[in-house]
Amino acid sequence: MARALAQHAVLAVDEIVDLGLSASAVRSRVAAGRLHAVHAGVVAVVPPALLTWRGRIVAALRACGPMALASYRTAALLLCLGLHARAWIDVTVPSSRGYRRPGIHVHSGATLSDADVTQIDGIPCTTLARTLLDIADDATPRELERAIDHAERRRILDMAAVQDVLERANGRGGAAVLQAVFADHRATSTLTRSGLEEAFLGMARGAGHPPDTVNAWIPYPEGGGAEADFLWRERRLIAEVDGRDVHTTRRAFEHDRRRDQRLTALGWRVVRFSWRQVEHEPDGVVATLRTLLGGSTPPGAPS
Repeated sequence: MARALAQHAVLAVDEIVDLGLSASAVRSRVAAGRLHAVHAGVVAVVPPALLTWRGRIVAALRACGPMALASYRTAALLLCLGLHARAWIDVTVPSSRGYRRPGIHVHSGATLSDADVTQIDGIPCTTLARTLLDIADDATPRELERAIDHAERRRILDMAAVQDVLERANGRGGAAVLQAVFADHRATSTLTRSGLEEAFLGMARGAGHPPDTVNAWIPYPEGGGAEADFLWRERRLIAEVDGRDVHTTRRAFEHDRRRDQRLTALGWRVVRFSWRQVEHEPDGVVATLRTLLGGSTPPGAPS
């Protein structure tokens, strides 16, 4: 039981046999409901429906053999890179030939090296650098940006390791995409926190004026400061995107106005867009951004 708990409630039948219980005894316990079959040769000490997502990953790895690694978007989930999980679990094995498991997408790891392997929560998986290369095969550039931002925010982005992985990519299509994203992107500069912010960022880029930073901290001379949703430094412009609940309390409403006034006094222009504008009037938002950002620096603005 202790070993199962250490492995997120999952054991391979071979592991149980190595501990001294016969295969027939395992089958008897499954029949009695004391153990629960998850995959062929893999059991759990809880019903499969009660397994955590980490437990489901471990079960998939055990089903694919001792050399299996969590990879692609499943590794991205373990690394907390902010990507949407897929319905299946991505597993990389030395050779994918002959592996067919329900709910598991098996990838070939023929090009993996020891430098591409790590563990998270006791689960063997690909490193951040290798995971970025893998997901670049089908991720959008924006998804890669977000993954890089999350990695940098967690302080796990190692550019030397990324460069090493790219040098060993052997012409993979995702390598060129990943290189292009790194060339054009400054890590943590576009880490949006909501679907509304993500939509607004797309509109700003569509207007031809991507912001310098998202959710940027602006310090006050006397101490403290304010966080700006979107910031253009050269233009001294801040855009705030107000969600549906922005006016839930009068205190919040008053706080936002005092904050805007304080930022204006420091030489920033602050413009607010409502959720309704972002969701229902995107062309108007784009036009407004082009008007605000297309001219010269406002007279008297601090440099």
